[in-house]
Amino acid sequence: MHGHDVTAAAAVASGDQQPYAVLLGCIDSRVPLEAIFDQTFGSICVIRTGGHVLDRAVRGSIEYVVAQLGVTLVMVLGHERCGAVASTVQSVRTGRRPDGDLGYLVERITPAVTEAGPHDPAVHPLAVRRHVRRTVRALRADDMLAGPVAAGAVDVVGALYDLDTGEVTLLDDGA
Repeated sequence: MHGHDVTAAAAVASGDQQPYAVLLGCIDSRVPLEAIFDQTFGSICVIRTGGHVLDRAVRGSIEYVVAQLGVTLVMVLGHERCGAVASTVQSVRTGRRPDGDLGYLVERITPAVTEAGPHDPAVHPLAVRRHVRRTVRALRADDMLAGPVAAGAVDVVGALYDLDTGEVTLLDDGA
């Protein structure tokens, strides 16, 4: 209905899994990674967590696709109006951390909000960008990825998805 062939025949026709990229993005339902990049079966691996938070399972998944599937591009994709970042801004401003594992997400995003300045009127978009860049730096320094990154065999990049235009913009390495 939305331009993607998800039939069993399409899956079979894709052959072996030979992805060229792994994308780490947010769980936001408005940010469907395969659709945004117009990809089909076997072309990209997708990992989604609230606010694209990096944890051991995510790191291990990225390490796997790089080492075992030969993926050469890792992209961290943030997006405007991210609910996880909004929750973190609220938490930092009020000093009240959410209960449960939502508190873990907030904890992981808090450094980006703090760096952006929690009382800055533009804190949300600034924190999204900072969080993407922090995640990219963490992946580049990952024990299993640092060597391939340094050798130029793997690239780890950050990008931002604009919910209003549908455009993806690569971010520089700045703050």
